[in-house]
This record gives sequence, C-alpha cells and structure tokens, in this order.
Amino acid sequence: MLKAVLFDLDNTLVDFMRMKEACSEAAIHSMIEAGLPLDEKKATKKLFKMYKTVGIENQTIFESFLKTVMGEIDYKILAAGIAAYRRVKAGQLVPYPHVRETLIKLKERGLKLGIVSDAPRLQAWLRLAEMNLVEFFDVVIALEDTGQLKPSQMPFKQAIEKLGLNPKELLFVGDNPGRDIKGAKQSGMHTALAKYGQLMKGTNKADHELKSVKDLLKAVDYHR
Repeated sequence: MLKAVLFDLDNTLVDFMRMKEACSEAAIHSMIEAGLPLDEKKATKKLFKMYKTVGIENQTIFESFLKTVMGEIDYKILAAGIAAYRRVKAGQLVPYPHVRETLIKLKERGLKLGIVSDAPRLQAWLRLAEMNLVEFFDVVIALEDTGQLKPSQMPFKQAIEKLGLNPKELLFVGDNPGRDIKGAKQSGMHTALAKYGQLMKGTNKADHELKSVKDLLKAVDYHR
C-alpha cells in the first residue's frame, strides 16, 4: 500500500527553466544598459553556455561571466544584473498549475510527502518558501545531505530512511528519466514521469506518465 509520495523540485513542482530564462534575460538586458559591451542575443547565448559548464545552480555565474567577457568584474554592471534577476524571480517562481490543490488532496489521503532534489539545500528551501509550499513536506533531501546527484541511490535511500518506510510504499515523481526515474526505480520505488515539465529524454520508463500534476491522483489511487 502506498504511504508516501516524493517529488523532484525543479521542472516537477516549479517551472524552473522558464524562471531561469526570464531572470537571466532580464539580467543581461540590465547589464547591457549599465555598460556591458555585448548585444543581448550573444550575451544570453554565452551566459547559458557557461551555465552548462558550471551548473545551472551556480551562485557566482555573473561574476564569472563578466570576467570572461570583460576581463574583470565591473560592480556597477554586476549589481544591475543581480538586481534585475531578483526582481524578475519574485514574479516567476510559481508552482505549476494544480500543484497546491494536488498536494492538499494527497495530504487528505493520509500520505506523507517529501522532496529529493539536486539543488543546494538553501535554494531548495527558498523555492518552497517562495511558493508557500513548505508546510506540505515531511522530508526535504537536497544536495548537501548526501553530496550525490541523482541517479545515485543515496538521496532516494536517505528519504526512504527518514520516512521510515519500505521503498515499495513510495511513489517518486520527477521530470528527468535518466536521473529521477532511473534512481527511484533502482531504489525500489514506484515512479511517475512529469511529462508536463520534461526537458531531457531517456530510456528509463516510468510506471506512470503525467500530463498534468493533477494526474498524480490517479497514479496514487492505482497503488492504494
């Protein structure tokens, strides 16, 4: 019998890439207005190329970006970029449609809920707080908790242990077949692929495919 549902965070509960693109484009625009000697298209392309190298969660990306394109950090330009990023982020970091109502219904079914994310701990908690979702989750596993990225089984197993459940009593929901679905299946859990947020393709097939977050309720009831 299913007793808990675990979620990936980015592109599963929150449309992270839409937020990242909007914030980064706003930052580039403001940096150019402050004196960055590049056009917006080239600058944005270079920034996202750097994200692929250093990681989408890198917290000093704008400093590295300015060093790369200008040879130094111009703090007037840096401040303009960071301020614009933060302004846009406040309006963009929202959950997918039906997330809150689905979490409420899962709680009403008596299920425990958790997060297993590759995001740094502070960033994971900030996203949950900014979306006003903190109170729903019994456990949150972030990068620092194991030091391992999915599909390593370590983050999944730590969540299982903290909940005190058997793996077969959990359903994991994620958008990345090669990380979320693979790691969860290898850890012995049931799986659901968040098709609505999927960016990466993969051969690891989930037990369920969700076109919307609210489709999760049918998947849960299947295992009840």
